[in-house]
Amino acid sequence: MADTFNYRIDHHGSLVRPTDLATTGVEQAVENAVAYQRKLRSTVVTDGDYPREDFRSAVLDGVSGLRRTDETGPDGLVRWVAESLPKADGPLVADWAEKLAALTVIASKVTLPSPAYLAATTYRPGLGPSSVRELGEALAEIVRAEIALLVSKGVRLIQLDNPLLLDGLPDDGLLAVDAHAVRLDERPEGVRVAVCPGWRAPAEVDRSRIEKMYEGIPADRWVLPFDQGTEAELDLVRTLPEDRDLCLGVVDATVPDLEDIDTVLARIDAVGEFRDLEDAALSPSRGFADVASRPLLTAEGQRGKLVLVETLARYVWGNEF
Repeated sequence: MADTFNYRIDHHGSLVRPTDLATTGVEQAVENAVAYQRKLRSTVVTDGDYPREDFRSAVLDGVSGLRRTDETGPDGLVRWVAESLPKADGPLVADWAEKLAALTVIASKVTLPSPAYLAATTYRPGLGPSSVRELGEALAEIVRAEIALLVSKGVRLIQLDNPLLLDGLPDDGLLAVDAHAVRLDERPEGVRVAVCPGWRAPAEVDRSRIEKMYEGIPADRWVLPFDQGTEAELDLVRTLPEDRDLCLGVVDATVPDLEDIDTVLARIDAVGEFRDLEDAALSPSRGFADVASRPLLTAEGQRGKLVLVETLARYVWGNEF
């Protein structure tokens, strides 16, 4: 897709929160984050998820019908449960997106949890919705409406995170839930709706299942893990349809050590042997603080990784994007 270069240097959205967030104030901190991303020459800017507790909060904090519990799931996240079909109390993150647009001409990016992921992790049999699919469909309507609103306000890159996709959803019908959320009636020029299906490739790729995932969800861009140098990571790219954009998560956002540039470039070159890199972008492997209280790196470590992504992009595509 010809205008992919507009978003060549990407990142997942969440950033390490500043230590003085409480005293600085969220709005000032977001303004500082935009300046930070601009200095690092990112081709997208986000609010760093500073206004939110974790990557799910963009939806969970803005709908009724879901309740926070005192339980913690196996993923270390506080468990929420659906007590009734959710309803949006108003725009979810569109107000923050407008603020971003007012701060810079660089494309603003918004990341949302996918409705299928939320349904799979908040559904509890016998409580509220009659099935996980019913819950997912209600969430998909909310997310789809929010995406349409974001696009109307000038957001050009929207990413849905579903960490369950690469390992397989508990209900195959949930693929249709995410498909409904990303299917826009109109797509203005330059708009991309992306899906991140997980932060680590499985040990072995079930190609038939991954093909079904790609075919089932009509996302423009797929943000794929590509930081470990495994054959499974290459298989995820090989299976991706040619008409979809590709964003490679080439640096590990969970460890401070910086990757060797030549090693990463060799991995990218391997993709170039069977895939047109003009339809590709680079990013870290995941967000740096998908949970506000559990950043994966220090602020200094985060900066090193973002600088490395920018450097790699210039090695691959040159200085002029």
